[in-house]
Amino acid sequence: QVQLVESGGGLVQPGGSLRLSCAVSGITFSGYNMSWYRQAPGKERELVADISISGSKNYVDSVKGRFTISRDNAKKTLYLQMNNLKPEDTAVYSCHAKWTVLDTLSFWGQGTQVTVSP
Repeated sequence: QVQLVESGGGLVQPGGSLRLSCAVSGITFSGYNMSWYRQAPGKERELVADISISGSKNYVDSVKGRFTISRDNAKKTLYLQMNNLKPEDTAVYSCHAKWTVLDTLSFWGQGTQVTVSP
């Protein structure tokens, strides 16, 4: 059974930091490109950051310089370090795993809420 379980969300003041984790089980983690998405109320889901199996990273412009994506293949865990958070970062953050061999095979976590408010 494949599971992606996010944790680390919560309520934080503007300028604060959070570290999200996504613990993965049931798949060969090292063979999957991993991503963080977010969806704010009334908005479409947005790709925030991704990291390939080789470790190359990409970020949406709005989080560059503030967020850092990383992965620990030994722990089968994906991370998102979020610094200098802004109210517009408020959203449900979900992790996504896409198999490199067949990219139509992918899995989602259930999401974790991040709220940035004074």
